[in-house]
Amino acid sequence: MSGSTAPLIVTAQLPPDIFSWATQLRTEHYPPERNHLKAHVTLFHALPHFVAGELRELVGRIAGRTAPVPARLEGVMSLGSGTALRLSSPALLECRDEIAERFTGLLTGQDSHPPRLHITVQNKVTPAEAKALQAELGARMEPRDFAFRGLEVHAYHGGPWELLHAVRFRG
Repeated sequence: MSGSTAPLIVTAQLPPDIFSWATQLRTEHYPPERNHLKAHVTLFHALPHFVAGELRELVGRIAGRTAPVPARLEGVMSLGSGTALRLSSPALLECRDEIAERFTGLLTGQDSHPPRLHITVQNKVTPAEAKALQAELGARMEPRDFAFRGLEVHAYHGGPWELLHAVRFRG
């Protein structure tokens, strides 16, 4: 973390089964030349680098008092030129709100609004390709409950992310 001016990304840790399954979908359907990441759920896209220490302390405190966070895989979501798995988790959004409140005034336009929770499995394809995958996944996907395992902080260097800190929910 020291010396880096890379923006910080905050994600929620998926359970291993959903992480593996969604990463496999991403590998199969995301354009390979653009696919630098595994499955993830982004809570913040670009916090400023100079809050790294404070962010580390805050996510640690949140995780220490929070039990694994209930969530639901609800179905498929259109991204226009891509496809995502639509999620819901009011408790995760509460954790996110605490981080947003701490860094009010430092948030980008994108990060100043609560996200539509999702896992992107396809992006930067034609609308026809996206609609085809949405129909395929929608026909076989069943809603299911799961729990987020923790929070992660990454540095964005333009391609693959650098994991800086991961903390499990233990409350």
